[in-house]
Amino acid sequence: MFPASVFHLDNGLTFIHQEIPATPVVVSDVWVRAGATLEPEPWFGMAHFLEHMIFKGTANLAPGEFDYKIEKMGGVSNAATSHDYAHYSLITATPYLADTLPHLGELLLNAAIPEDEFMRERDVVLEEIRSTADDPDAIGFSLLLKNVYQNHPYGRCVLGTEQQLMQHSPEAMRCFHRSHYQPENMTVVVVGGVEQETAWDLVNRTFTDFSNRSDCPVSKKTTPTVITGIHRREVILPRLEQARLMMAWIAPGVDKLRDTHGLDLLTVLLGQGRTSRLVHDLREEKQLVQTICSNFSLQRESSLLTITAWLEPEYLERVESLIQDHLHNLQTIGISEQELNRTCRSLCNEYAFATETPNQLTSLYGYYNTIAQAELAVAYPQQIQSFDTQELQKLAQNYLSPQNYAVTILKPY
Repeated sequence: MFPASVFHLDNGLTFIHQEIPATPVVVSDVWVRAGATLEPEPWFGMAHFLEHMIFKGTANLAPGEFDYKIEKMGGVSNAATSHDYAHYSLITATPYLADTLPHLGELLLNAAIPEDEFMRERDVVLEEIRSTADDPDAIGFSLLLKNVYQNHPYGRCVLGTEQQLMQHSPEAMRCFHRSHYQPENMTVVVVGGVEQETAWDLVNRTFTDFSNRSDCPVSKKTTPTVITGIHRREVILPRLEQARLMMAWIAPGVDKLRDTHGLDLLTVLLGQGRTSRLVHDLREEKQLVQTICSNFSLQRESSLLTITAWLEPEYLERVESLIQDHLHNLQTIGISEQELNRTCRSLCNEYAFATETPNQLTSLYGYYNTIAQAELAVAYPQQIQSFDTQELQKLAQNYLSPQNYAVTILKPY
């Protein structure tokens, strides 16, 4: 049973509430379907830049005033942008919720995007872009995404490029904001020491007067490319002490959520923890890599499974071949009941540890409601425990081909 209550306001906004009486803290999260996938060309990077500009005030809040008001009451605010969403978080002591959440609502609904602040903040974002250009792992992952998704928005960096950012204007950003920061695209999640009626009244008062909708250029809709064969890319980087081997497979999005849960299991079985297959074989036994891990990223349209290794350049070819062997064994031999039980325990424990605090719960509910439906979030442990070895072997055969994947290799000079 879903432990929170889900409401739909008359204007289309979704409100999710869960009271935790024992905590004196309230976390308020606002999730907006206004991520990088909605950016039309040439507005790439606009969603993330807008996240910065949201905090630059409204007609009623001067730049910096929001931060002052929140910090004065001991609160903490944060924000993030991805391909699928923009996310704004506010943590306060319960007595101060009514004095803080309306300020966040004011920013989100009525962002002024003043021209002078736009120019100043653009320099901040440009510096953020330049700093990622000095991070070899960020460079490698960006190249891997381009290698995997090619013309799909998931293959673009959320930050955009320096050239793209210099073409943005305050007018275009206001258009993007008024087009997408609308109630039907917004989920407000409130979890903590506040009663439902109090939270409901506050959200109803705060998220009502939205800006008039703008007709914004529409982003180009593309389908993620199916990887046929091995899409290989090698890059030589200075100041790189060890090589990187980064392999990736396209997985389904939320339309096939059960498949994604099964691939989550396979990810842990392959490369998370000392007992996982790749870590045990390639690091512990053969000592061919310094680090190896696998990761699964659930996304709305197309998810991603990656295997990443840090190693000496002379072992690159051998390690990639051994990973292919492991995938072949997964498809042909399968997994044991003992392995399955251990992996299920690990994932269910991890889920339990990740859903203990109000902050974790608001993120879980908000993310799932933005890409799918909030109630699906709590079905995860039951889904994980319902897999058998045959279904997982079939998923490996369908999605984890040793012959069809993208690989990006970084080599030192």
